[in-house]
Order: sequence, then structure tokens, then C-alpha cells
Amino acid sequence: MKKVGIFYGSDTGNTEKAAQFMLEALGEENADLHEVSKVTDLNILNDYELLIVGTPTWYLGELQSDVDSFKEKLADFDLSNKTIALFGLGDQIEYSEYFLDGMGILNSFFQEKGAKIIGAWPNDTYSFSSVLSLTDDGQHFVGLGLDEDNQGEYTEERIVAWLEQVKEEANLGI
Repeated sequence: MKKVGIFYGSDTGNTEKAAQFMLEALGEENADLHEVSKVTDLNILNDYELLIVGTPTWYLGELQSDVDSFKEKLADFDLSNKTIALFGLGDQIEYSEYFLDGMGILNSFFQEKGAKIIGAWPNDTYSFSSVLSLTDDGQHFVGLGLDEDNQGEYTEERIVAWLEQVKEEANLGI
């Protein structure tokens, strides 16, 4: 059994690219990659110690359509024993008031389902006005925030640092 399942939805390819890089960084011997629109059996979630779930934010603070459908499928699925790390993509300049809201929506949903959320990420190197994806301290996102449009040069570096943090928080020996 692999330790990490990476689940994502993507329309433009940016979230898919980030998820693919995460798979490479973790190693294919430790993780599997799943596009949420192709997940037909939710029991696959039980195959992993850690779920990493990623979404872009669309339109005016909405989930990407495949992720939204996946969330609806999970409505009756028991997530109370799951550890989940979130990552989100958005545009902090053009959509500052909605930046990473999709990740915030997922965080609320997974918390309501009883999942343990790990991987809070500092937000001090971003410029935005949305609060939906913030932790209670206001100093962190609920997961990794990525902005390919304005800070794409930091994406790989942020992913590598965040994965190290998440592996430690989840006590993964990889």
C-alpha cells in the first residue's frame, strides 16, 4: 500500500502540473495520483494514510467543477479517520477577494466530516484580501497556496518545502 494519495481537479492544467510535481517529489513508490473526475470508487481513499487534495478557485470564489462533484460524492463517505493536506491555486492580483477560496471551501467541508487537516502554510509572501482559506490565526492558509499567474517562479520551491512539512506532520516515513 502506498502512503499518499494525491487527488486533484484541473481545467487549465496548473493544478494538474502541481499535483504531478508532488508525485515526483514524493516518489511514485510512495504516492499515487488521481484526477477526481476519474475516481469511480470512493473506497480508494481508504488505501492511503494521507490524502492530498488540490483545487483551483474558479470564477467568484467557487470550486473547480470536478472537485465540486467529487465533494458531493463524498457527502455520505466517512472521513473521520482521514488525515488530509490541502493545496489550492488562484490569482492573488486579479482575484484578490477570492484568492484560494476553493481551498477554504474544501477545508470547511473536510472539517465538518471530521477529517484531520494538516499542512497550514504561511501567507506572509502573498498579497490578497480573501479570508476564506485562512486559519484562525490569520497568518496561515489552511494548506499550500500557489499562484502560477503571479508567483509561478516559487511553485516548485514551495511544494518541496510544504511536502517536507506535511510528511513530518503526518509522521510519514518517506
